[in-house]
Amino acid sequence: MTNNQVEISVVVPLYNEEPNIDYLFERLSLVLERMNIGYEIICVNDGSQDNTLKCLIEYHRRHPTIKIVNLSRNFGKEVALTAGIDYAGGAAVIPIDADLQDPPELIEQLVAKWREGYDVVYATRRSRQGENWVKRFTARSFYRTIGWMSPVPIPRDTGDFRLLDRQVVEALKQMPERTRFMKGLFGWAGFKQTSVLFDREPRLNGTTTWNYWRLWNFAIDGITSFSFLPLKVWSYIGLVISLLAFLYATFLVIRTLIFGVDLPGYASLMVTVLFLGGIQLITLGIIGEYLGRVYEEVKGRPLYLVRDSYGFNK
Repeated sequence: MTNNQVEISVVVPLYNEEPNIDYLFERLSLVLERMNIGYEIICVNDGSQDNTLKCLIEYHRRHPTIKIVNLSRNFGKEVALTAGIDYAGGAAVIPIDADLQDPPELIEQLVAKWREGYDVVYATRRSRQGENWVKRFTARSFYRTIGWMSPVPIPRDTGDFRLLDRQVVEALKQMPERTRFMKGLFGWAGFKQTSVLFDREPRLNGTTTWNYWRLWNFAIDGITSFSFLPLKVWSYIGLVISLLAFLYATFLVIRTLIFGVDLPGYASLMVTVLFLGGIQLITLGIIGEYLGRVYEEVKGRPLYLVRDSYGFNK
């Protein structure tokens, strides 16, 4: 799949991005043509319900450097990004979102750092324009939480927009896990990394599909994929509760021996039972999250299915 004439492969996952396509290609082409390098733009249609695929095919017919991977259904952004990386043939690969919150003009700086000898050059957000304080707070909290919990260094305030050397791309292809937390996989691969700063722009058109529920599940995927700390924490909590229960039981025995039997407290008993029941359910839920991921892995299904592709010699 490697093409020696392609130096840069830009990978763009798309889901219902019809309003952004024209401006996306306009800005991408302007930057890549100005750099005077061999390039390809790999667009992954992740089961779009609008005319995204039709628009992409029209662009491909006019510009052969624009190639299309059309997935059989919506597999999610992380898997769509994986598919694009699998199909990329350039010496370096640059994932970028279609909503243009990550400026294509930054590609020149990414490539410049790459030519200095870095294997991974990631774009770190200096500011997040067009987002309310709740979104900014939750994003900061997530990056700091996972950075504290995970032994894998995951850069803060950094999305998927980055440059990956071919050596890093080949390493990523050896990671077939189904729960794809790409930011963690990029960090786990290691290699020589650096960053460039930028101000993230508001979404150009359309409405993001990343509501708070999906962001919550995304955070759980990231934490459970790269940290066993939740399991360890509840082991320690269980140990502490057991120790407190033993001390309290010892106190009751001693008090009974000294003062005799008194009327047991129904309210305190119910509070204790409900509290311990809640702890047990939370613990089982966390164990279930990890067990569910094991179940997903052992089924061995492919990460994605391609319905058709355009521009590839396959």
